[in-house]
Amino acid sequence: MVVTTTSDPRTTSALVTGGGSGIGAAASRMLAGTGARVAVVDIDDRAARAVASEVDGLALCGDVASPGVLARALEEAEQTFGTLDVVLLNAGTASQQNGIDDLDVADYRRVLGVNVDHVVLGLTAAVPVLRRARGGRIVVTASLAGLVPMPGDPIYTLSKHAVVGYVRAVAPVLADEGIRVNAVCPGFADTPLLDPAREQLGDFPLLRPEDVADAIAEVLAQGRPGECWFVQPGRPGERYTFRGVPGPRGGAAAPAVGPGAAGHLDEGAHDR
Repeated sequence: MVVTTTSDPRTTSALVTGGGSGIGAAASRMLAGTGARVAVVDIDDRAARAVASEVDGLALCGDVASPGVLARALEEAEQTFGTLDVVLLNAGTASQQNGIDDLDVADYRRVLGVNVDHVVLGLTAAVPVLRRARGGRIVVTASLAGLVPMPGDPIYTLSKHAVVGYVRAVAPVLADEGIRVNAVCPGFADTPLLDPAREQLGDFPLLRPEDVADAIAEVLAQGRPGECWFVQPGRPGERYTFRGVPGPRGGAAAPAVGPGAAGHLDEGAHDR
């Protein structure tokens, strides 16, 4: 699978956040295996350099939750590769509290910074770059916790629901410009992020990072704007079907609620 956004037979170029380990590293290898040039972004400079060296790519270090970091990383990747086609906003973190008793505000803001701010900052910085490339792909690594509640970590659940909602809302706005936005929602994956919960999970089946990377490849190749694909152990990635909310009864049809909106609040017939 080589993703191209125009008829030009040029090599795909990609930027992956959180690319120094876990799903990000597996996705960087997957993309490089298709012939793509890859920029690996991670807060851990040594990890970014290790993966970038492995895939003959570009290593970039920085805290993706900080304003300006991703804009600079995208600019450097574009200058190095000449263009940029794929942006994988993959970096993420889990909470260290239950989010109910004695809320740790610093931890709460840390989680939202990485899981939510990074996606918003990354997408808004990526759009001008992809416009210059005449289109492209943005894939966000969300979580199954963005589709269903995870009572063990309500703050993580909150952040991933926010990401899924954001992806679904921005996708129709950007689709007409040839920029396709999707989310991948994996279940429990065998990555360092899971370390604090390993004892509780016991022998629960886990995804390999490579399983999620394969699903990302499928989304890049086949995903339609705004789709969220879930990934579970032993299953290929699949499109998640959202149930539409019934619209108001009586009166005129509901107006569009923003640029690129589908036109009606009752999405039951077409919301996928």
